[in-house]
Amino acid sequence: MMARALMILAGLVLAGCTMPPLDQAAPPPSPTGPDAAAVIPDDTGFEIPRNPRAIQRAFVEVIDRVEPVAEAECRRATPGRNCDFLIVVDDRVDQPANAFQTIDRTGRPVIGFTVALIADARNRDELAFVMAHEAAHHIAGHIERQQRNATLGAIVFGQLAGATGSDVGVAQELGAALGARSYSKEFELEADRLGTIIAARAGFDPLRGAAFFFRVPDPGDMFLGTHPANADRIAAVQQVAAGL
Repeated sequence: MMARALMILAGLVLAGCTMPPLDQAAPPPSPTGPDAAAVIPDDTGFEIPRNPRAIQRAFVEVIDRVEPVAEAECRRATPGRNCDFLIVVDDRVDQPANAFQTIDRTGRPVIGFTVALIADARNRDELAFVMAHEAAHHIAGHIERQQRNATLGAIVFGQLAGATGSDVGVAQELGAALGARSYSKEFELEADRLGTIIAARAGFDPLRGAAFFFRVPDPGDMFLGTHPANADRIAAVQQVAAGL
């Protein structure tokens, strides 16, 4: 039973954390903050000029500033953990705006972005907050915690199925899925809180960065949903930022 549970986990763990796709139809937030006038926004609300070179430059600048802060926090909070983040870009143009955190086969933490998310960012603060949020998932050990929850769910459901004569395999798959999702909303809020600290220490405005939530479809309080309501996420960022 344990071997099957671990096999079920493979697909769950490698998925890491993903963000819901952005709502392209929603109106962008108005620029705010001390550096709002540094770049004149165009009529679509973007402050990063809409050309590939400028977008690439902004993304590299965010990496250069956020990555060392995230790695320092990782080493401080979890001594002995692999804190050498690898930043990757999924350059498939058909992929929606998304970001994720996972771990490669060597144990190195990976933060991935789709081209659409990078291009959709209104400003550097949004890119920085997303990167800090994903780094926070690794620092908090969310993939490992998700794996333990999924394993426990698969075992418990498998045992119940065996005792009642039900299909053990199906029950284990359901248990693993439910276990993996059991604390996902709390994990997202934890990552939002720690991501706020990392983004701020890197010199970005986390409140401004979290404005992308206004363009993410609100999951509300969906049963077995993986992400908390947008209002809860923004409130978490505001609470932490107020104490910085």
